[in-house]
Amino acid sequence: MGFASEPSAASPLSTSVDSNTVSSARPETASLPFGTVEDTNAAPHALDESEVKNLLTAVLQRDYVRDLGELDLTLKHPWASVTVSNAPVLLKVVEVPMLGVASSFIVRFELVAGNESLGLWQMPLAARVWRDVWVAHSQLHRGQVFGNADCVRERRDVLTTREAYLGGDTEPAELELAQGVSPGATILTHHLKPRTLVRRGQVAEAVVRDGGMAISLKVEVLEDGTMGQQVRVRNVQSNHEFRGKVENEGTISVSL
Repeated sequence: MGFASEPSAASPLSTSVDSNTVSSARPETASLPFGTVEDTNAAPHALDESEVKNLLTAVLQRDYVRDLGELDLTLKHPWASVTVSNAPVLLKVVEVPMLGVASSFIVRFELVAGNESLGLWQMPLAARVWRDVWVAHSQLHRGQVFGNADCVRERRDVLTTREAYLGGDTEPAELELAQGVSPGATILTHHLKPRTLVRRGQVAEAVVRDGGMAISLKVEVLEDGTMGQQVRVRNVQSNHEFRGKVENEGTISVSL
């Protein structure tokens, strides 16, 4: 979502709203107040396109992109250098689209040197957010264990694929493909599901525990189940049905 109009070049504006603030250097400094980064270059200099891009990248990365990935900005209109006097420079973002950083959007910002406002600008930007993601190296098939799948890690733009699977607390061996994935496609979270450890019609071992006593018996699994899931089973000798928790491949735990 963008603004209503787009200027032919970065141009001063006449209004300002509440802002996030960042200065022109050292975005990694954590001891400074939120929204502010120290500008170590207080000598007179020309604020060029490269420095403005760095400032915008720093504040948008910190306050909008956050830990999604590494923000890569391109200014879509030329920037005319601004002369800065003996004072640290702050760049204040005063407006972004409602949906935040997008592949193409406009940002409005103010430059402040000491107590002096140098003006307000709006700049159309192109953005990419780079992150290492899993990519199918060959055709992947539904039901395939993800830990055994032919996948590679590649650095890709995830700004338009926010569902990209980045990994997490679940081990790849505990996941399986919920659907087929074509070669070269990014693995998305909805492509994966918890691995099915027992399947309907399978004969498994049920371990019935009563206090310190445990009894093992053969059961027929009546529904698919993943780790920790409750499933219905049937005693193959008595045909009695009951429920148990999936412990691993082929084992159902039953507590009395």
